[in-house]
Amino acid sequence: MAQPKVEKFVTAIDIGSWKVSALIAGRTENGELAILGTGQRESRGVRRGFIADMERTELAVRETVEQAERVAGTNIEDVWVSFSGGSLVSDVVTVERDMGGYRVEQADIDDLLTTGQQGIDPEGRVVLHAQPTCFTINGRVPVKKPLGMHADLLGVDIHVVLADGAPLANLDLCVRGAYLNVNSIVASPIATGLACLSEEERDLGVALVELGAGVTNVSLYAGGMLVGLHSIPIGASDITDDIASAFGIRRSQAERIKCFYGSAMQNRRDFRDMIEIATPHGDVAIPGQSAGPNADGGKITRAALVAVICERLNQIMVEVNAALAGMGFNTPTGRQVVLTGGGAEMKGIADYAQGALGRAVRIGRPRGLAALPEAHSGPAFATLAGLALYGASNPVDLRTIAPAPQTVHRIGAPAWWQRMVKAMKTNY
Repeated sequence: MAQPKVEKFVTAIDIGSWKVSALIAGRTENGELAILGTGQRESRGVRRGFIADMERTELAVRETVEQAERVAGTNIEDVWVSFSGGSLVSDVVTVERDMGGYRVEQADIDDLLTTGQQGIDPEGRVVLHAQPTCFTINGRVPVKKPLGMHADLLGVDIHVVLADGAPLANLDLCVRGAYLNVNSIVASPIATGLACLSEEERDLGVALVELGAGVTNVSLYAGGMLVGLHSIPIGASDITDDIASAFGIRRSQAERIKCFYGSAMQNRRDFRDMIEIATPHGDVAIPGQSAGPNADGGKITRAALVAVICERLNQIMVEVNAALAGMGFNTPTGRQVVLTGGGAEMKGIADYAQGALGRAVRIGRPRGLAALPEAHSGPAFATLAGLALYGASNPVDLRTIAPAPQTVHRIGAPAWWQRMVKAMKTNY
């Protein structure tokens, strides 16, 4: 059977603190988005989502894309790039328009969104995204589609994602230095949500926790849109560093031990299972150092390893809980949490998070892509897959709309979250 013809290429690059990965996808004539090639390299120039070494990052991007191009058998020029730095912040802007009781026409909605664009105040930051989240009629009735309805007052809540300009400029320079054109820089939580969350989950309300290497991003979805975002400058690489420090070994060995033997849940056998942390020649991992105070002759119990892991996980989950509470995610509606990112691949992490957060937790894996390699089907590659889906859909963003006079009000997190809850109860 002949392969379907590719009508459009979409290339995504995820530049993280632990790895740089690329994906080339093609939209076929039947509308399916199929994976054509992938690439991956170690990230040595990124810290906490920020570029720390431009030369190393540029080289990693170039090598990663070249690897994906060889697999796909094509050359690409335009790419979609993710940004997961800790400077990501969110805001909600409410814009209202007097309708005088008349029916809402498309021109009224367009004018309202145009007004909302002018009402965004980045306060010295760069606007990454500006997307409508919820329309309202007469200031209190949430609706999904106001077109054709009579209203005295038509309003919309616009969710805005902001970031510091300098880190974005550095990221853009690294990608362009690899002879690539940047279509757009996309906030990691938006891309990840497209890949991991179903349409129903985004409508009913769900929290998405991305446990990356250097940053943990916590985002809320409701009414089909991203409505809240908070970044925590702690990630899975901190667990690796804790293991290396506790047992006096190299980071590379600590990462290997974490991946092969690590777990977020402890059982009785862990106190009997021993893990060898010495080299095959009997030397400790770092010349001149002992194997650490918790090691016994170059060996440790698995229980000691799990204890170190859980100590850092507890700190992360405390921060996640505080972020969820601060964004108003403490109502009976929308109790589920989706955990993704490289840290979500740890054994027992879902059960641990469920106990720590007091909410139902599942592991988010990428979906919606055909021919996705098994090695790229885990939660560590959710952002990469979401970037491809985002690039293929090319969603409307209010940043491209011309400005107009407006009446703008800012509302706190509890207010707009309660509005979302009311909207979901009304529509479901």
